[in-house]
Amino acid sequence: MRVFLGVPEQAVSPTVLTIGNFDGVHLGHQAMLRQLRARADALGVPAAVLTFEPHPREVFAPDQAPARLTSLREKLALLEACGVDQTYLFRFDRKQASMSAEHFVERVLVAGLGVKHVIVGDDFRFGQGRKGDLALLQAYGGKYGFAAEALNTVEQQGLRVSSSAVREALDRSDLEQAAVLLGRPYAIAGRVVHGDKIGRTLGYPTANVQLKRKRVPMKGVYAVTVSGLDKRQLPGAASIGVRPTVGQGLRPVLEVYLLDFDQDVYGAHVTVHFQHRLRDEVKFDSFDALKRQIALDVQATQDYFAGKHHG
Repeated sequence: MRVFLGVPEQAVSPTVLTIGNFDGVHLGHQAMLRQLRARADALGVPAAVLTFEPHPREVFAPDQAPARLTSLREKLALLEACGVDQTYLFRFDRKQASMSAEHFVERVLVAGLGVKHVIVGDDFRFGQGRKGDLALLQAYGGKYGFAAEALNTVEQQGLRVSSSAVREALDRSDLEQAAVLLGRPYAIAGRVVHGDKIGRTLGYPTANVQLKRKRVPMKGVYAVTVSGLDKRQLPGAASIGVRPTVGQGLRPVLEVYLLDFDQDVYGAHVTVHFQHRLRDEVKFDSFDALKRQIALDVQATQDYFAGKHHG
């Protein structure tokens, strides 16, 4: 998959295009990307995605911006796995927000991306004041020679599939609901970096997974599996949050203690798959109390995987 920073002045090739944030690449996104791939194959042109980076709310209301489900790297990997040929990272700022819907169609879609067919969600709006919609796209399609269609919302178990619904499920620690909406267990990927080695002094050395985000959609302690270190998915216990006992409490941290695994993993790029919630993040009075709780968490993790194995 080719990734472009911004939209070129002149299209690299004709495209079939879909537009959106694609945070999480959930089942609704996946349905749209399957349609994109089918239309692209029918027309013999690349399947392209125009996605906003950063998320528009991170620009206009950073304090109210939603916690990201996926980092940019994770999102690009998921888009590629869904058969996307080209992804354009559209930097959404105040200047872009003031662009009229008509100018967006002419400058971005027609001149920059050479669209032959556009697929959007049924609630898609664009352009200054969110005045652009499917009807406007179709009207301009008639003028510039492209087709436009909207895909209906995807539902799972009577619930509209959306990034917000996934975030809400994770926020209330409903991993099962999140997995139903995503089509897979929720996961976070990142590089293993050096931490402050506190887990090691407690007898439980942890892999500190770099989180390239200011906020995370969930906090707590979980039974997880980790891919990227071995042909197998390795079982472990993970803590995600601001580590109140250690007292830093600024940026969120993801730490994983791998069961029965003691190799050096610094620098490895891993994916942590969240399988089962163990408990909330808690502030302990002492490191001894924390150490006792970690022992309980590790035992609970072993019991969980033993139960799954025998179940």
